[in-house]
Amino acid sequence: MENIEAELKQLIIDTLELEGISSADILSEAPLFGEGLGLDSIDALELGVALKKKYKIHIDTDSAELVNYFASVNNLAGFVISQQKKNTL
Repeated sequence: MENIEAELKQLIIDTLELEGISSADILSEAPLFGEGLGLDSIDALELGVALKKKYKIHIDTDSAELVNYFASVNNLAGFVISQQKKNTL
């Protein structure tokens, strides 16, 4: 899971063109939105598109759990892994 967390941190930085931030600056448990990294809804959309492209996963935008999936890098990693497992079934 640590490997995918590192990939996700770099994906966030690259996709959202976050300058002056390194992977080490993003804590896996820290909130991505609000007080944490400070991302907003537009960032979430861009990140969702990047996740679909990179990991070939489906993101159900109607899911009530979507907010939880994007809450932190740790949650996002768990979501990506679970979606990849669904794709291999």
